[in-house]
Amino acid sequence: MARVQDKVAIVTGGGTGIGEATAELLASEGATVVITDIKADKGQEVAQRIGRGTTFVEADVSSESDWQALMDKVLTDHGRLDILVNNAGVGIPKNVEETTLEDWRFVMNANLDGVFLGTRYAIQAMKESGGGSIVNMSSIEGLVGDSRLTAYNASKSGVIGLSKSSALHCAQQGLGIRVNTVHPGFIWTKMVRGFVKSQDDPDEAKKDLESKHALGHLGEPYDIAYGVLYLASDESKFVTGTELVIDGGYTAQ
Repeated sequence: MARVQDKVAIVTGGGTGIGEATAELLASEGATVVITDIKADKGQEVAQRIGRGTTFVEADVSSESDWQALMDKVLTDHGRLDILVNNAGVGIPKNVEETTLEDWRFVMNANLDGVFLGTRYAIQAMKESGGGSIVNMSSIEGLVGDSRLTAYNASKSGVIGLSKSSALHCAQQGLGIRVNTVHPGFIWTKMVRGFVKSQDDPDEAKKDLESKHALGHLGEPYDIAYGVLYLASDESKFVTGTELVIDGGYTAQ
């Protein structure tokens, strides 16, 4: 349907899960996609499989120099940036007493510092091409608490505040840049599988997670990718500073 035809998009953490599905969907809808990931082999494999001009750049989202190099390359190769999907993230399944300062900083570096850096550098790039859409991946864990995910909860809540502030700044400055957050429920990805395996009884843990979603099952990566596509496209031109919750009814209960 060409919903993002001729737009240039960056998808961080595009080597697996939600990022991979998002990159594939954006490319199928006409975007030129640049995937980033810290795992070069997986990222290159996904870019080659998607095709349609999709490329891969190895980058650590918590590194400012990596963001500078990434933006320079995208602007040199494509001349513009229209879409940034700040998807890369990590999680550590520990409560507040178990979480060490090292754990805390590791999660914040990827989930919050990375989103801040991406948002900041994307705004600078998008100003040059007349606007764009930044989609920051938060979580239902940014809206509600989970005693087992202290650092993750905090980082994803931070993404909401950062995104709202950035959305207001861009609107007030007339930059034509929209900033929104997406809040997945539990999606059956590598991260969630790892969380389930970390529990004392993985089978029971998965059933428990499924039961917390009103629809009675976990989501799939494309469930989230379609929401990202909407926010990335001009269909959402009047949407900024808001949260798109895609959670099978988890937070409605």
